[in-house]
Amino acid sequence: MAIHNITASLPGGDIFIETGKLAKLADGAVTVRLGDTIVIVTAVSATKVKEGQDFFPLSVEYKEKAAAAGKFPGGYFKREGRPTEKEILTCRMTDRPLRPLFPKGYYFDTQVVALLLSADGENDSDILAINGASAALCVSDIPFAGPVGAVRVGRVNGQFVVNPTHALRAKSDLDLVYVGNKTDVIMIEGAAQELPEADFIAALAFAQEQVQVLVAAQEQLATLAGKEKRQVNLMLVKDELLEVAYEVAGSRIEGALYRPSKIERSKAVGALRDEVEAAIKAKYPEAGAFEISQAFDYLQKKAFRISILDKQSRCDGRAIDQLRNISGEVGLIPRSHGSALFARGETQALALATLAPLDEAQELDTYAGGEDTKRFILHYNFPPFSVGETGRFGGQNRREIGHGALAERSVEPVVPAPEDFPYAVRVSSEVMESNGSTSMASVCSGVMALLDAGVPLKRPVAGISVGLVSEFDANDTMTRYLTMLDILGSEDHFGDMDFKLCGTELGVTGFQLDLKLPGIPLSILNEAIGKAKVGRTDILAIMNQAISEVKPLSSFAPRIEKTKINPDKIGELIGPGGKNIKAIQAESGADISISDDGTVLIYASSKEALERALELVNNTVGEVEVGRVYTGRIVSTTNFGAFMSLGGKKDGLIHISELADYRVERVEDVVRTGDTVTAKCIGVDDKGRVKMSRKAVLKEKDAAAKAEAGAA
Repeated sequence: MAIHNITASLPGGDIFIETGKLAKLADGAVTVRLGDTIVIVTAVSATKVKEGQDFFPLSVEYKEKAAAAGKFPGGYFKREGRPTEKEILTCRMTDRPLRPLFPKGYYFDTQVVALLLSADGENDSDILAINGASAALCVSDIPFAGPVGAVRVGRVNGQFVVNPTHALRAKSDLDLVYVGNKTDVIMIEGAAQELPEADFIAALAFAQEQVQVLVAAQEQLATLAGKEKRQVNLMLVKDELLEVAYEVAGSRIEGALYRPSKIERSKAVGALRDEVEAAIKAKYPEAGAFEISQAFDYLQKKAFRISILDKQSRCDGRAIDQLRNISGEVGLIPRSHGSALFARGETQALALATLAPLDEAQELDTYAGGEDTKRFILHYNFPPFSVGETGRFGGQNRREIGHGALAERSVEPVVPAPEDFPYAVRVSSEVMESNGSTSMASVCSGVMALLDAGVPLKRPVAGISVGLVSEFDANDTMTRYLTMLDILGSEDHFGDMDFKLCGTELGVTGFQLDLKLPGIPLSILNEAIGKAKVGRTDILAIMNQAISEVKPLSSFAPRIEKTKINPDKIGELIGPGGKNIKAIQAESGADISISDDGTVLIYASSKEALERALELVNNTVGEVEVGRVYTGRIVSTTNFGAFMSLGGKKDGLIHISELADYRVERVEDVVRTGDTVTAKCIGVDDKGRVKMSRKAVLKEKDAAAKAEAGAA
């Protein structure tokens, strides 16, 4: 098999694609390279359909190898473990633009696998994986309506940048992953720093120009090395069965679909399905579950599209651009640092916000480069009861991780910098009810919970979804379409698009586009952006009614005291093996974080713990001051006095004559080793030996008590 190479020349660097050298037993395989980052991507599809298969089983896997970065994996076994969040998100970004490009009725088990072989720490691998998946499918014999091209677009100093390095991404106010074909957009995903809509639209147009270079390169590769596409039998339902379904329930399905609540709709639709199943089996006894399911799905989809396009009528009776009823409430959960409930129609998201020391920031494996810690985390949980069902309950699945990542990157741009708010922050979104756009509800509830927790956000963020219903002629040319605001679960299922857009009053912060079509013109997406902005403005106003300003920190949240020490004394504060800092934390009950510049952050839930920790820190690294009162533990006793710890390596002697305001015969009659005492420094001799007096403190307390009694 000959080796073929092509080059796609882009402003951000040339992308090289090669086939014919590695993984030749796969149906299609390519290596993709940018700089010294290399990804191999393979595509394999089964030649037989599994019995009972009634959906397209496409799986996409992406794995980062530690060897790619010249590292050993962590852990006891020294092997790569479960997929990381980055790997799962890359899988999802690769899957979504590919799925609509397979033929309808193609139910052959298909797998795309991408492996990171080399990582230069500058160029990210996710864009290479998406382009590699498209190229591998194009050179294979698997039916595929590609190619597609993928680019990442940033904006640095007002200029768009193609496939920016990690260093440039840190300076960029836009992170747009764009996938398209020669003319249309198929998928977008990313975040922005409150980017105005006009600039966002310009970025999309710029990205569309760039992907054409990658599409042309893949077409060239397919011409050079592409296999002849295999002939397959597609699993399509006969038109006669579809018509039986329409004859039986066509006049009544709209009434069932357009019940006011999700539960009522489900019951009415379920009853009609039973009728359709009975009618089809009576006329076509050989019809199986697949045919019946597909016929009824066709019936619902046809009724839904007629209602939207011809009547502009929606399932719940709303106008095309009307929001569902929205409500918000904060402070529901007493012990949480912040909590909020956001409801939109039959969708409910309960968000819980938690504050913690910066040391609690999540550490990330970064074989491909990029940030290695994350101090703001948003987790999304979708329990089965939220849709009135039973099901698997445990760890997060890929959908939950993807939805959480979308909400997280949409809110993160307004989270204050650690210099202004030195906390690690976590939001947990618990979906209570689901009927569409739970990720956008998680954004809204998460923002409200953060404000309730006392996090001084730059501005509130809200999110909204926009759907699409379209119609095509026999030549697959779009003849008409309609975009609609705030889609339900059924409108997502039967519609063609789920476009989610988040932002503040100033601009866009997060976005994601999912299509069931093999692409749409940018003009449709631009229209959806305009509608989303109007809807977002209305939602922000409703959120403002629930919480209009940042609340004080919860009494259960850790307080922070910030102090600065000489960087040369950091080692003294930490102590050998962390002995000193551990002792301070154990005695005070506070958490302490130390930066390389000498900044010390003290976290504690009570004022007393905070003050004690600060005192111990100052005692450890500060110079002993004559006349200052110290509190410390007795570290040893002798027949002439007791030595008390002043922090760090410093001890002070309380002479037996200074232990009490009366004559002391034995030191142990007053203090023992391990006791905590308060004493005043009364002197430091020429050799640096510190003299302490407990008697002086007792006299001062006695004098203060007498003065208070006299005043009374």
